[in-house]
Amino acid sequence: MTGADPLPPLRTRLRSLRPAAFGADPGGARMERIRRSPNFADGVFQNPVGARTRPSGSTLEFAKVYFRKEERARRAPVGTMPVHATTYADLAEPPATGLRLTWMGHSSVLAEIDGRRVLFDPVWGERCSPFAFAGPKRLHPVPLPLAALGPVDAVVISHDHYDHLDLPTIRALAGTDTVFAVPLGVGAHLERWGVSADRTRELDWNETTRIAGISLTATPARHFCGRGLRNQQHTLWASWAVAGPEHRIYHSGDTGYFPGFKDIGAGHGPFDATMIQIGAYSEYWPDIHMTPAEGMRAHLDLQGGKPLGVMLPIHWATFNLAPHAWAEPGEWTKDAAEEAGQAAAFPLPGEPFEPAGTLPVDPWWRAVAAPIAHPWRGSEATDVAQGQDSRDRDLDLAGER
Repeated sequence: MTGADPLPPLRTRLRSLRPAAFGADPGGARMERIRRSPNFADGVFQNPVGARTRPSGSTLEFAKVYFRKEERARRAPVGTMPVHATTYADLAEPPATGLRLTWMGHSSVLAEIDGRRVLFDPVWGERCSPFAFAGPKRLHPVPLPLAALGPVDAVVISHDHYDHLDLPTIRALAGTDTVFAVPLGVGAHLERWGVSADRTRELDWNETTRIAGISLTATPARHFCGRGLRNQQHTLWASWAVAGPEHRIYHSGDTGYFPGFKDIGAGHGPFDATMIQIGAYSEYWPDIHMTPAEGMRAHLDLQGGKPLGVMLPIHWATFNLAPHAWAEPGEWTKDAAEEAGQAAAFPLPGEPFEPAGTLPVDPWWRAVAAPIAHPWRGSEATDVAQGQDSRDRDLDLAGER
């Protein structure tokens, strides 16, 4: 550059300073497609049901609760959290029933379905944050190195929040032959991180793509998006219905409860297994994450109102993201499943299981958790079975165990 060369536009210079973890904003033909989406209005993507995406109530009040010393202690294990020790060996043999799920922690799940391997929301990074030195740090190690996982036919992303779309993990997968299925707009992040456009399938709600002989459909969810300093709501969030020749599975991503689960189930279910978000809920953001009771209700809606298939609770135990006790989501989901008569799996991170086989049901978290208060049996959990909203009644506690 000489003294006579003009400076690039300010916007271009600022973009060059943007941390890589922030990803990229959609533009060009991708942004034109976004504007044509029936789910995009008034300059942003819209939820299927109205939702508050910012915490309600007083910020100061929330901060007092979140940072109180005794509250912080409840949000982490009291000892070393166990992780399944033989994941690599267990995955070496194909599933006998044609369907096997391996929860890697949080929302990351490897699904082996009808001879194909689908990896949902893979997060192998140490923190769900744009920075290596700050942000929620994982509470347990990953069950096995990403490179040891072996070939994956499809990577499915639910939305672009840091605990679901992880820069170091995507960069590692960018060097493989896997194909990415993502909601509309998320492809801009992947391209910035080295994933070629021809390996990305970018879907709007209710659109389907086929990868390696299985179908993947982006289905509605009630959440929001955003990375970086600006949250333009220009990338979509989604749940996913995946169907092979013999099996069907569902991954909720992040979502608040909404009546659309019934429609998803009617159109794509019933499912052999569902992976349902049941953690990081709070009264400060009741519209965008589900409680365990709401998660169970969502599963039943997806199954036509009946306790069918197997529910795998996800989005808990790995990162401290909400004021509730660390193990509360697992404990309360177990209560809700028992009340509803619904089969639910509670594996250690990295413990594979086949929904048609013997399920892991041991409450392993109790060995490393502080005592957990339970909803009174017959109130919140029974509301699930009766199709009522648990938030319509006051929550009684049955003490501690």
